[in-house]
Amino acid sequence: MIGLIQRVTSASVTVDGKRIAHINRGLLALIGVEKHDTTDQARRLAERICGYRVFADGNTKMNLCLKDIAGGLLMVPQFTLAANTQKGMRPSFSSAASPEHGKRLYDYCVDEARRTVSDVETGLFGADMQIALINDGPVTFWLRATAQSDLSGAPSHV
Repeated sequence: MIGLIQRVTSASVTVDGKRIAHINRGLLALIGVEKHDTTDQARRLAERICGYRVFADGNTKMNLCLKDIAGGLLMVPQFTLAANTQKGMRPSFSSAASPEHGKRLYDYCVDEARRTVSDVETGLFGADMQIALINDGPVTFWLRATAQSDLSGAPSHV
């Protein structure tokens, strides 16, 4: 699974002209699901997003995580993160999860994040969304949660 996180002073999601989600200081996390992703990867991605240290401490070092600052988390499903852009001038989505699998793992990832962070807002899976944000820094990181077999040779759970 893929997470593109951006440190923000505020972010919101609008669908059909109605604002459906909003956070103040915190993280906007765009979430991409690939077809071979598992619940273990969704749990690990949520853990990394919530614990990634991108906020400044008293010495202006990035030592604080979302939990430490009691910040908001806006999680938005983003199918296009799973695109293969290595060849040609048009992205391929052959590695992207099916809508059913993608929604299931996105929802699972959101549920896992809510176990750690109290202020979690979400986009709407499958909707045409408009995302507004004020990127703080800018600070943006691309995170990937891989299967256990990718790390240790042990099989992952489906």
